[in-house]
Amino acid sequence: MSLKTGGADRQGRLSGGAVRLSLLAVTWPIFIESALQVLIRMTDTFMLSKVSDETVAAVGVSNQILMFGMLLFNFVATGSAVVVSQYLGAGLRRDVGRLTGSSLALNLLFGLFVSAMVVLFCGDLLRLFGLEPELRAIAMRYLSIAGGGLFVQAVMSAAVAIIQSHGLTRQTMLVALGMNIIHIFGNWLVIFGPFGFPKLGVTGVAISTVVSQTICMAVNLWLLRRAAGVVFGFGDLVRWKPEDVRRVLRIGVPASLNHLSYNLNQLVTTAFITSLGSVMLATRIYTMNIAFIIMILCISLGRGMHIIVGHLVGAGEQDEAYRQVLRNFGRSVLITLTGAAIICVFRVPLLHLFTDSEEIIRIGSTLLLLSFLLEPGRNLNIMFERSLQAAGDARFTAVSSVLIMWLFSVPLTYLLGIRLGYGLYGIWAAFIADEWARGISLFLRWRSKAWKSKAIVTRAVNSAAG
Repeated sequence: MSLKTGGADRQGRLSGGAVRLSLLAVTWPIFIESALQVLIRMTDTFMLSKVSDETVAAVGVSNQILMFGMLLFNFVATGSAVVVSQYLGAGLRRDVGRLTGSSLALNLLFGLFVSAMVVLFCGDLLRLFGLEPELRAIAMRYLSIAGGGLFVQAVMSAAVAIIQSHGLTRQTMLVALGMNIIHIFGNWLVIFGPFGFPKLGVTGVAISTVVSQTICMAVNLWLLRRAAGVVFGFGDLVRWKPEDVRRVLRIGVPASLNHLSYNLNQLVTTAFITSLGSVMLATRIYTMNIAFIIMILCISLGRGMHIIVGHLVGAGEQDEAYRQVLRNFGRSVLITLTGAAIICVFRVPLLHLFTDSEEIIRIGSTLLLLSFLLEPGRNLNIMFERSLQAAGDARFTAVSSVLIMWLFSVPLTYLLGIRLGYGLYGIWAAFIADEWARGISLFLRWRSKAWKSKAIVTRAVNSAAG
């Protein structure tokens, strides 16, 4: 499957340069890169589990806060990815360097602000989870260091989004591979202390995380110029064109509010689970680490469609975009259910990698079996959310998803998990209902074709012409 991108007139003729993008070629490196990102979390969890389950629980809560911070950076990264994809599809490469400079500088400033807030208020943030004093002390050591390095992730997220918008997903995959190797090696040094190296535990893991991310950021910035051919100068970093920022934020703000809302939802859910005890919290963390393997299958296809839909919409080929998304949704469901089946066959040995607690293994095994109900709904949600955002219809995805999450999903989570006493089983049932409800809403929006009038490039070109 391939597509041509470039400027397109009403008869579908292409003008300007042509770029061919295959869904498979774009997606498989994204899948491996996403798997490597999950591997970093799993590596931290696996290595720290050799210290104690309490340490895993403390770092797991800290990572919830860090993930919330990282999602803030999607305001710029997601908006930049959509705008750059549509500009490339329309053959407007001359504007990409200017947009890139503005995006990197904007995310750097935002990242420095978020890093400062996390470091200054990490104790207050952790108190929201009601952690026991010992767990809170461990979490603060990790969060104060890893949180201070969030600005590195901010710059890297914008750079990676723009590189991948050019279809260069294989390059970012290789960088992610290198980051994993550095991070795993760093963890090995600071946790197990070979060759007389000091055992730094949680503090060392946080340092290893920041160091590996810094190296990854530097390499991705180099790739922007070398592989993607994006040229931007100091002036592009400090002098922003107001209409560029508006276009990026018009997509990025609604899309990121959606992700922020979801992550805040997860923070609230984590607080619910914390009230059930450290065993249930550790069970959730171990189970989610394994479930991420399934999740990245549909996330990767969603990200691949995000790039392709952006190029197609920029080229004026909305009908082709519509057909491709519907075709690939079915394929995505089939792939993720196959992955879920494999994980479920080996669910007990996988859980044994993290813990010997029979209670955790028993509950976690049951939760993983529920993947057969969860994953089709997650596919529905992710595939159509990404496609609508790439088409420029980010506002609808944000409004519908936020309303469903807070008026339906969070109350249902509390009702089933806490009020009625079903614990993690009830909370997982609420997860499933949430994915299906949001997914159906987005699917109906895609079928309505109301998104066809939302293209960014059309407005940009008309503005320039005027």
